[in-house]
Amino acid sequence: MSTIRPANSADLPRIAALLDAEALPTTDLATSPIGFWIDEDHAGLVAAIGLEQHADTGLLRSLVVAPAHRGAGHARRLVEALEAQARARGIRDLVLLTQTAAPFFARAGYTVITRDNAPRAVRDSAEFRALCPASATCMHKAL
Repeated sequence: MSTIRPANSADLPRIAALLDAEALPTTDLATSPIGFWIDEDHAGLVAAIGLEQHADTGLLRSLVVAPAHRGAGHARRLVEALEAQARARGIRDLVLLTQTAAPFFARAGYTVITRDNAPRAVRDSAEFRALCPASATCMHKAL
């Protein structure tokens, strides 16, 4: 059984290592306003997800599941937890960029949009400006 909880600063090295292992951006972890949630079991970190809040829009960041734990529902549970936290914070829309997980997010109710249709505050984030390639799929979900 695993447990989802908000990450703290002591968790960041483990999150960064998991992100690095999957070639996801880590260069701005210390400088961008990202809040992470993690999924842990008795052996340690299983999965993580991040959220940057930009007024009433959230940028979903860096959903990652350790390879040995894929297919067990960790990603779905983390997205559901993040969406609940986003709603509680007054976020009305979530936006994300993905190179590999568009089908997963489509099943979770996200739709493809152009980057130009993302809110300006999100487009001005490091994730949009520099970290994610132009080929990444941009997706949106109204909460």
